[in-house]
Amino acid sequence: MRLTNRRTQHGEKIELSMTSMIDVVFLLLIFFMTTASFVKTERQLDSNIKNQDSSSASASDLEPAIVDIVESGGRFVFRVGARDVQDSGELTRILRQFPSKLDGAYVKVSDEAPFGMVAAAIQACKDADFTIVTYVPPK
Repeated sequence: MRLTNRRTQHGEKIELSMTSMIDVVFLLLIFFMTTASFVKTERQLDSNIKNQDSSSASASDLEPAIVDIVESGGRFVFRVGARDVQDSGELTRILRQFPSKLDGAYVKVSDEAPFGMVAAAIQACKDADFTIVTYVPPK
């Protein structure tokens, strides 16, 4: 590419206009400044995990509320931990004793469990003020 004009003499200096290049540089600078995100990096964010004194947490706080509907002695019963319960009212009373209602309750059933008992167990969990009740189907 030849930058000289045929009419120019060999001794003259060539002048390039820098105005357009400066304009382009400033436009790019403005573009990158306006599109940059100024958000905290993850290492600067606070953790949502709160430390809890381990002496205040008991073993019952860590156990979830699980209601099993199992066959025992030829009939189906509600099983909470090691306790077998036949009445849904008694099941509601036991479930109200759980300290943490926000963790939810689980209703696990066997293949042959009657639908009425499953519905009664879910209703007992709702009556015991559990916010989330999860139905666990048979395997």
